[in-house]
Amino acid sequence: MIDRQVYRMTKAGSIRNLELRKESLESPGPDEVCVQVRAIGLNFADIFAMQGLYSATPSGSFIPGLEFAGEIVAVGEEAGDWQVGDRVMGATRFGGYVSHINSHHRYVLPLPERWSFEEGAGFLVQGLTAYYALTELGNLKPGMNVLIHSAAGGVGILANRICQKVGAYTIGTVGRPDKVDFLRKHEHYGDVILRDSDFYDKLMHSLHGRPLHLIMECIGGRILEQGWKALAPMGRMVVYGNASFSSHGSKPNYPRLFWKYLRRPKIDPLRLPTENKSLMGFNLIYLYEQTDMMHDLLQGLQALQLAPQHVGHTFAFDDMHAAIRLFQQGKTVGKVVVTV
Repeated sequence: MIDRQVYRMTKAGSIRNLELRKESLESPGPDEVCVQVRAIGLNFADIFAMQGLYSATPSGSFIPGLEFAGEIVAVGEEAGDWQVGDRVMGATRFGGYVSHINSHHRYVLPLPERWSFEEGAGFLVQGLTAYYALTELGNLKPGMNVLIHSAAGGVGILANRICQKVGAYTIGTVGRPDKVDFLRKHEHYGDVILRDSDFYDKLMHSLHGRPLHLIMECIGGRILEQGWKALAPMGRMVVYGNASFSSHGSKPNYPRLFWKYLRRPKIDPLRLPTENKSLMGFNLIYLYEQTDMMHDLLQGLQALQLAPQHVGHTFAFDDMHAAIRLFQQGKTVGKVVVTV
């Protein structure tokens, strides 16, 4: 048994229900390893789960968190070739906001030698999100023109790097002027535009008459609608989130959410053959439940030899609530990581 620290939700609905506790962790099972967590990656799915807006949220009490990095401190008898002291990064179907975690040995991977724990904690979930959306659903090919929303976030940065490796042209969008400056200085987008009232005109100007083949859509609302309008015939829009429904408070603003829901874009499937466009969506939790598929995707992702994730903000474990508040406000760049 190990005494560990955990951030547990008594129930979903309000981030204020997230409490730091001490709990006992049993020894790892035969096919598990126990990881002493050194860094935890934050994701928007964590926020939506804590607020009760994520369909995959566990019922009752649960521990948020989808990704981590750390050192193995115990190994089950049937857990492969892992050894105590191995540096790993891992993905979990919730349960990541902890100091120690038991994980099935197939859900941890070696941390690249030169990567920090913080960089490892920011790679798996967002890397898989970007890779699966672009390559499996988006059919990414050299020469394609790709629109990437939330371009300064963890998924956006890795999506752009994947596109650059393949030879696609990227247009990144952000919601704050300072993020435009950050991307132009640190990341190699073809162009970067601010999402404002002139978004559609800016997008058309950035395309310079080129067809828009693929959209990484995570904003929703008017931006989704305008992106769909700009999408070329045979183009694909891949939806993996909806930031317009996020809240800066601890609880969802249900009247505001209901109003946004009523005004959401409505794409008629009967018009899709005429428009010759494709609309797709996915939930990363699905990949977690398809272990063999996830490993195949990870092999393809790792073969690209991407630079490690940009970690823009780090917080101590005791400052988890401060990390979450900053993350909610949309002021972050790159990955937000909590160190343990």
